[in-house]
Amino acid sequence: MLSKAKIKFIRSLENKKERRATGLFLAEGGRIICDMAPYLQCRLLAATESWLEGHGNIRADETVTASHEEIKRASLMQSPQEAIAVFEIPRHGYDPALLKGKLVLALDGIQDPGNMGSIVRTADWFGIENIICSAGCADIYNPKCVQATMGAAARVTVVYGCLPEMIKETGKEVYGTFIDGDSIYATPLVNDAVIVMGNEGNGISDKTAATVTRRISLPRFRRGICGAVESLNVAAATAAVCSEFRRSTAATE
Repeated sequence: MLSKAKIKFIRSLENKKERRATGLFLAEGGRIICDMAPYLQCRLLAATESWLEGHGNIRADETVTASHEEIKRASLMQSPQEAIAVFEIPRHGYDPALLKGKLVLALDGIQDPGNMGSIVRTADWFGIENIICSAGCADIYNPKCVQATMGAAARVTVVYGCLPEMIKETGKEVYGTFIDGDSIYATPLVNDAVIVMGNEGNGISDKTAATVTRRISLPRFRRGICGAVESLNVAAATAAVCSEFRRSTAATE
């Protein structure tokens, strides 16, 4: 049985203050829980009896058999699934030495949780293990972010801080995405680099832009003005940029 106290506790993790105070975050859905469980410590697993019977390999400090109604009351989703889990937030410190030889994403003011989560999922797909973020970025352990990562938040290291300083400390080539940048398809790309993606509405801030050594863009192929969009969604743009970096440097790896 999932008690009222535990339901209240689970729902409290929607709040960033509670996540920081407890060092815990919420994940919902069997697929995400199964993806995260091998990497993170699960403190609480609440699921239906049938789900638990089929997933005996999931280890948790506390496992609770819950009814669909109890999970529905604890869930933050519109369409609750059969399992909810509370995981420990990993403690990642920033060490530029660990980024040597790697492609790194730098996010400057990404505020939408869906975009943030999708970018982390994209990073995981393209083998980008590290993301550095400005303090103004959405919290990756926001429940909406967690859902959008589809488990990738357990495999990608996400660190927050003073972004310009963190970028400088990498000592890498820094590619920044701008509307008026040089076409990415005509720019020499390297995998030992930082890719900077900017805020949904304002792009890359002036302080972060000052660290950029190569300004790049994704050229628009639709000709004319009528019906042409002004810009790409930042999550979609990140996927396109990461794909081109991996494609163009594949022969050198």
